[in-house]
Amino acid sequence: MNSIYKQVEKDLKKAGYASPVYHDPLYLLAKGTDAGMYRLIPKLVVQVNNELEVITVMNVCRKLRVPLTFKAGGTSLSGQTITDSVLLETGPGFTRFSIDADGKEITLQPGITGGRANTLLAKYHRKIGPSPASVSSAKIGGIIGNNASGASYGIATNSYNTLKGLRLVMADGSILDTRLMDSRKSFIAAHPALITGLQQLAAKVKQDATMTTKISRKYELKNTTGYGLNALLDFNDPLDILWHLMIGSEGTLGFISEATFNTVDNFPCSAAALVFFPDIREACKAISPLLLCEVSAAELMDRNALSSVQNNAGIPGMIRSLDEQVVALLIDTAAPDEIILDQQIREIGNVFKDIHTLFPIEFIRDSREYNRVWKVRKGLFTSVAATRPGGTSCLIEDVAFRPEVLADALVALRSLIQRFGYKGSVMWGHLLDGNVHFVIMPDFRDPVEIEKYRQFMDEFVHLIVHKFDGSLKAEHGTGRNMAPFVKEEWGPDLYDIMHSIKQLFDPGNILNPGVILNKDPLVHIKNLKRIPEANDIIDKCIECGFCENDCPSKNLTLTPRQRIVVYRELHRLDGISERNLKRAFAYPWEETCATDGLCALACPVEINTGNLVKELRYISHGRMANKLAESFAAHMQMTTAFIRRLLNLLSVIQRITGPAFMQWASHGLHRNSGSTIPLWNKYMPGGAGLKLLRQPSPVNNLKVVYFPTCINRSLGKSSDYGSKELEVVEKTINLLHKAGYHVIIPENIDRLCCGMAFDSKGYKEAGKRKAAELEKALLEATDGGNIPVYCDMSPCLLRMKETHSPRLSLYEPVEFILQFLVPRLSFTILSKKVAIHSTCSTTKMGLNDQFRRLAEMCCTEVVVPDEIGCCGWAGDKGFTRPELNRSALKLLKHNLPPEVKEGYSTSRTCEIGLSLHSGITYKSVVYLVDEATCPVADQL
Repeated sequence: MNSIYKQVEKDLKKAGYASPVYHDPLYLLAKGTDAGMYRLIPKLVVQVNNELEVITVMNVCRKLRVPLTFKAGGTSLSGQTITDSVLLETGPGFTRFSIDADGKEITLQPGITGGRANTLLAKYHRKIGPSPASVSSAKIGGIIGNNASGASYGIATNSYNTLKGLRLVMADGSILDTRLMDSRKSFIAAHPALITGLQQLAAKVKQDATMTTKISRKYELKNTTGYGLNALLDFNDPLDILWHLMIGSEGTLGFISEATFNTVDNFPCSAAALVFFPDIREACKAISPLLLCEVSAAELMDRNALSSVQNNAGIPGMIRSLDEQVVALLIDTAAPDEIILDQQIREIGNVFKDIHTLFPIEFIRDSREYNRVWKVRKGLFTSVAATRPGGTSCLIEDVAFRPEVLADALVALRSLIQRFGYKGSVMWGHLLDGNVHFVIMPDFRDPVEIEKYRQFMDEFVHLIVHKFDGSLKAEHGTGRNMAPFVKEEWGPDLYDIMHSIKQLFDPGNILNPGVILNKDPLVHIKNLKRIPEANDIIDKCIECGFCENDCPSKNLTLTPRQRIVVYRELHRLDGISERNLKRAFAYPWEETCATDGLCALACPVEINTGNLVKELRYISHGRMANKLAESFAAHMQMTTAFIRRLLNLLSVIQRITGPAFMQWASHGLHRNSGSTIPLWNKYMPGGAGLKLLRQPSPVNNLKVVYFPTCINRSLGKSSDYGSKELEVVEKTINLLHKAGYHVIIPENIDRLCCGMAFDSKGYKEAGKRKAAELEKALLEATDGGNIPVYCDMSPCLLRMKETHSPRLSLYEPVEFILQFLVPRLSFTILSKKVAIHSTCSTTKMGLNDQFRRLAEMCCTEVVVPDEIGCCGWAGDKGFTRPELNRSALKLLKHNLPPEVKEGYSTSRTCEIGLSLHSGITYKSVVYLVDEATCPVADQL
């Protein structure tokens, strides 16, 4: 590390800096990555969690003249959030928010995602105005910094037009809160040169008719090229000019530490239709009449775009046979009630009476199908990227045209792309705004391809700016990608105004230099990201970051995207094999990966990074380790018996010595063993009794095969359950009996296991053997699949569904209870508020809503704590890597209302971690259902 950066780190330590500072080469690589096509590796990554930390870093960097760059979600596409200097990573401390009484305003810190903001506003039927496709992952700092807009309502609801005020940290370390009069006054008094300079620039522009006309005309379209010069025309107060210039400034003018948005309607009733046209010109005929209707979006998808998603759920199968010129519009409309929605749908339908469409127009109103088709649209970029040839890059451009030239411009653009030989190029976008995105897939490993791209960009810029008077960047920001062409779009006079703005805000040029304004005419073809082919599991990844929010290790070590980046780099390096990778980077790479697979749900192309981690575990195991795993698998009854005896012994020791001693001794053993000895906690259970497994079940006509998982055959009650409470296996059997079921336990149950415990650790053969043994036993117990199977843990049930014969009807607790027990039980709603936690497996099986519905049948109020996804227990990792569970559930206790005293889930191990970090007892949902039910009258 260069001595100047060592000095930065030294000065931060001297200032008592508390948040993490990273200088390890692999962490720098991982954290320095964004969704764009450029690669720069920072010298330091400094996490910031409050304003004071931002000011501290700014002061140190300003004093040492070291450039710094801000990064929020890292979903930027144009090279805005990368640097080879100091990177400020917005940490979890910047996630506070407040909402006014009726949801008309929301105040957000920069580390909270747009998706989270919309979730908070949902109960008010409101949302924030900006709606980029990455809204679930993009953070507020980036949404404002790029002046994000999105599919709906053009520029009317972009960041610029919906923000009420900002709190800013300026380049000199000063604070300006534009919402507070005292802050405004003190800032003006302290910054006379900046204030005067802004007033002079505004006056200069307003007095020049040519400049005024050009700015006004440019912002009739979506435009994020360069600084937001419309602020110089729209406002007279210099502070209002200042904070509006900050919007879309991509971190080059200051740090946004808080923002207040005026929210917009999020109507409860909506519908969407996929309308097909013979070609782009015919689709463009719909623009003018659709603008007269209540249309919230009209999303263009060309034939190649449709091809990239034609196999996705929710997309009509007939797409495969369409002509190459065909395009589609995804038309969306929303209303406050169904009556108005019906009227809007009729009005939209009338638009197409004189326009040639290929098929009758049908609106989708079912919420599940509606969300599915929109998920396909929002994931279009990454879906397209997944179709690219191996090793090529995926470059997205983003332009806007006026309606009167749109059809001609798109035809000309398509012709240009084809002339340069970019096969597989895809075009889509927001047609009502004239805003179109397109993707090309150059191979930046080849210098000839880089030169071809340079020539393409020159002709592309001429086409957009000079032939069609369009916007080079409509909503993705300028970044490094378009910085060389800002002057060409705006002209030399207005380009000079932009340089004056930068000089006023950041005279030392330390904030994200080279972004937006850059004197290097070739910066857009430098530091290009090479994406090597490394592993089939992750080769489709374009490092977009959509996966990061759901990762339980995101605030502990690495996210799925970061693991992929590191894997690719180490795979690229000579002499680095997968086995060496595990040794070199084991802890952040695989020891803290939960392998829960939720990253695949967030990823538009369903990349499961956990599968790569499992594969590397498999590769790294030696012969002795595999033999040991095979031995444990072959003697499962001895393994579970040993666990039961050990847990009972620990329970006795706890009763004798007390929990304080147990915690002290356990921490010592865990630490001195290198985390191989499990860490005890007060919610650790005793060993399971399993008395009921040996007792006969009443013979009834209704039959169910009950598979008690090895976890529940090993782990009994925790001390907080109470002495009179039954163990989960006994409670489950009692509930099934209550509903009139004859319970069949498979033969040799002590030997059976779904194999997940072995497979998740990379012991594939042992996992397959146990899965096959269980499948055989269940087929025998169910008479070839004629009797349903109840499994008492959702994770094990998902594993069974993935590995067992389709002849078996397999159910986890929520699904089985709702389908089979509800008709045979009488429910009484208990007067209490409870929390529920959906496991990763419950989520992947799509049962979260059913879980809530079942809980609501049992009690007056059900709470699903905010921001709690995977609990991070990860099978048995919670015993040996408790920090993963602690990090994943850091906000659980804070987000539980004080009146909630009990929680429910469907995984015994998850329940231990949930209890530990909530302070309340979490148990299986069967306890809640049993308490709230009795047999129906005709069964008595």
